[in-house]
Amino acid sequence: MKHLTTKTKELVLNGSLEEKIFHLRKQKWIPYPNADKILAKLDDLKNYPTVDRMPNLLIVGETNNGKTALINRFYKKNNPYIRKGEYDVVIAPVLVVQAPAEPDEKSFYNKILQILNAPIIKSESPDIKQRRIISLFKKLEVKLIIVDEIHHVLAGSPLKQRIFLNVLKYLSNELKIPIICVGIRDAFNVIQSDSQLSNRFETVILERWKMNDVYLQFLVNYEALLPLENPSYLAENSMASRILAMSDGLIGEINTILVKAAELALNSGLNKIDHKILDNIEYVAPEDRKKILRRANL
Repeated sequence: MKHLTTKTKELVLNGSLEEKIFHLRKQKWIPYPNADKILAKLDDLKNYPTVDRMPNLLIVGETNNGKTALINRFYKKNNPYIRKGEYDVVIAPVLVVQAPAEPDEKSFYNKILQILNAPIIKSESPDIKQRRIISLFKKLEVKLIIVDEIHHVLAGSPLKQRIFLNVLKYLSNELKIPIICVGIRDAFNVIQSDSQLSNRFETVILERWKMNDVYLQFLVNYEALLPLENPSYLAENSMASRILAMSDGLIGEINTILVKAAELALNSGLNKIDHKILDNIEYVAPEDRKKILRRANL
């Protein structure tokens, strides 16, 4: 079982079928170069010295292509903690908030207050909420804000979009901290719609996976975490090509395929993933799902 990590090998040797399936379904983080670069950039921005014009970052990727996993990984490394001293102080270096379904200033502030476990006062004006949030951010020593699903801004009128983007600019200017926006490709249009914001945001893209050495190494690393006794040789050309085609090159889809396939391999007693296993998993490729939806709307 040289293809497995030490912990996975131990699970294969000593774990029950239920324990293996539970492990299989757990969230995994498998490093890859593009993600490592973005995480390093986020670390750099978190520790950026205070300047008048703070740098910001826009992370763009298609649905189910690793944006949320990346942000969660970074947040997990920067969880709130208690600074011990004469008086214990809660420090929250990173705040992650999802943009509201529509670009509404008050809803956005309420989401932030909820995350900070601060009271939400319905009668409070947006200006007062804003001042309270700024005060809390300073007390908690927030160094970086991540706004996920920023493309939601496009659901509002041009006026609402401008107001919401002005909120982001104001928070960045007032707090002197970087803002990270995350979303699908439409997110690029959100930022570009404001000339001042577009000049402040660097854009990085999570591309679809391609048949190259990086993808093959990812499969090798992934296979090492699958509690399967026999090697599946996922990086072998025919297997790697098949998985890439099924997933449309989206990392979330690759994960779904491999989890379903490994679970079937365990339940069948085969203990490896092969083409027959891939033939028999309950899985519909993203493009096929779109076709089904289009037909349903006819």
